[in-house]
Order: sequence, then structure tokens, then C-alpha cells
Amino acid sequence: MDKNILYTAICAAVEAGAEIMNVYTDPDADFEIERKADNSPLTVADRKSHQVIAARLASTPYPVLSEEGKAIPAEERLKWKELWVVDPLDGTKEFIKRNGEFTVNIAYVKEGHPEAGVIYIPVKKELYFADCEWGAYKVENITSVEGVTLEQLIRYGHRLPYTNEHAHKDFVIVASRSHLTPETEAYINEMKQKYQQVETVSKGSSLKLCLIAEGKADVYPRFAPTMEWDTAAGHAIIRAAGKEVYQAGSDKPLQYNKTELLNPWFIAK
Repeated sequence: MDKNILYTAICAAVEAGAEIMNVYTDPDADFEIERKADNSPLTVADRKSHQVIAARLASTPYPVLSEEGKAIPAEERLKWKELWVVDPLDGTKEFIKRNGEFTVNIAYVKEGHPEAGVIYIPVKKELYFADCEWGAYKVENITSVEGVTLEQLIRYGHRLPYTNEHAHKDFVIVASRSHLTPETEAYINEMKQKYQQVETVSKGSSLKLCLIAEGKADVYPRFAPTMEWDTAAGHAIIRAAGKEVYQAGSDKPLQYNKTELLNPWFIAK
């Protein structure tokens, strides 16, 4: 995609992260926790992040599908050939627990495929961004991109996946911290029968997909519900790093802007 447009998404993610941290680090902050229809939590940080991202992305040619945006009828969405798929605060449960494992996710989707993505981890000050044409990158210690060009971010960043200095001997499975299901446990046990040394790592939010893109984990099985905005940005970064997110039991990748926004079970590897 146009590098200026991707840079706009990067700016949106980092600025949204700053808004989230203003709430997260305020000792007197009331997270104003509400419950959505599916009983998942919603905080003031989710809403503030959404406002920042929506304002930034309004300057681009593409409509926005956001977890915290208004519901858009499928018949209208399905006419969109290109769009943003956004989770303003992925890992709200982790945010409420104050364990730092939450992210800002922004993906550019074209014809159902995640072509570019941005993930920002506010607590760690880590930025991931990718485009399917020129690769995936991670930049550390970023709290603002003001005065920094996309070319400089690429130059400062680490190209993903990491090379051999980050290689691991064990077969590493990354799993959800908050949604470990019996099916996932059965898959982990199956892998333990297949590989001599298996390590299991638990992470929240899209951090699991980031570990696959980095090459620090070998597989991420997800046999529990997720929505398109949970995975689109991480999927784009994984694709740009030469890996894929497959529908479970299939060689077909996840698709986006479907009639139903719920993802099928999947395996990232």
C-alpha cells in the first residue's frame, strides 16, 4: 500500500497508545468498565483509543471497521473492497488486570486479505508494522513518531522474523492467557507426543501473533472464539514475515470482511 497511508496508521496506533497509557498510569483513574452484549469488558481507554484512530484514519481513502465503532450492516460492508480493520484496545481483560499485555491493532484489508498491519504495545513501547510487499518490522522504545519518517522506522527496526541469534531449541507453542480451552490443551498434548521438547508460552491479546512473526514461537493454535479485529493486524504482520494463519483443519488462510465477523478456529505458524 501507499507508504504515506501506512505511516498514517502507525501514527494512529502510537497516538492511541499514548491515550491508553494516560488512563492506565493514572492512579486515580476510573476505568469506567462497562459490559458489551457478549459480556466482554469495555473501558474509557477503549473509547479514547477508538476516537484517536478514527480521526487519524478519516484522512485516508478507506472506511473503518472497528470493534468500538458503530455496527455496520453486512450488505454495506461487503461492498468495501479495501478497508481498515481496527481493535483500539486488544486485550481489555489484560488492561483491567494491569499486566501490560494489551495492544492497539490496525490492519489494511484488500479483497478479504490482510495486506498491511500495525500493532503497538503501549506498556513495552514496542511497534510492529508490515506490508506484504516490503516485509515486517519491529521497532523498540517508541512513544512518539513525531518527526520520524517511515524510512527511518524501517532503518531503526528489526526485520522479522529474527535470524538465528533468537533461535530456540524447543518446539514453542504460544497460547492465550485468558482463553485456554480443552481443545487447545488437547492440541498441546498432541504436540508433546510429536516433539521431544515442547515449551508452552501464555500471552494476552495479539502478542501471540507477534511471537509467531518474530520466530520466537512455532505455532499458535486458537480453538476459541475471536473476531476479525483481534487477528487482522497480526495476520498481516505474520504474512509479511513469511508465515500464515490457517483455518483449523485446512490449508485456507483466514478471510476478512466476511458476512459474519467471527473467525473460525485457526492455527498460526
